Amino acid sequence: MAPTETTILQNFLLPPAPLPTIISLRKFTDLFPAQHRANPQIAILYRELQHQRAIDTDDVKENIQKEVKRGEKMRREVVKTRRRAEREELGEGMDGRDVGLERDLYGPSAEVPKTKPHTLQTLLPEMEQAERDMEEEIEELEREAEALLSGVKATIGDLSDLRYGRFNRVAGLDSNLGQEVLEGLKRLEAVCDEAAAG
Repeated sequence: MAPTETTILQNFLLPPAPLPTIISLRKFTDLFPAQHRANPQIAILYRELQHQRAIDTDDVKENIQKEVKRGEKMRREVVKTRRRAEREELGEGMDGRDVGLERDLYGPSAEVPKTKPHTLQTLLPEMEQAERDMEEEIEELEREAEALLSGVKATIGDLSDLRYGRFNRVAGLDSNLGQEVLEGLKRLEAVCDEAAAG
């Protein structure tokens, strides 16, 4: 059986992951100058390094899973594109264009492999994968909607603060803003009056 993307990434990025597999506490202590090897801080430093190594390993495992999901999504997009190209080649969705003429001019697409029809054994995993994809898309859309909603609420709050004269609550604005705005409006009004008179 051919190795999967997950096994390849795990085999190259994870082992040997735990710090004691790479270097023992005794060998780690031997790396320090002889006069400092009895210092109890070395063991604390080793445990901290071991803890950081475990965190990094967990991050790598999580990134491997994300990369595998991204790879699966890309594979499905390629399959969809190929199927769409097959349908177009067969004349579906071609908006009345002469498919036979195109096939005579350009020949059959060598890059589009013929797909096999699904069987009962292949249909269920594909449907489960499609369900997972839809759930992921829904979660992503919900996260985007929440981010947009919080941005809109923040903007509304800032505009409300401006409307009721609470300028100093708006981030990045100083308390003299109201006076500056009035002075700017008066200058603009004077310029407009001069232009109208001239």
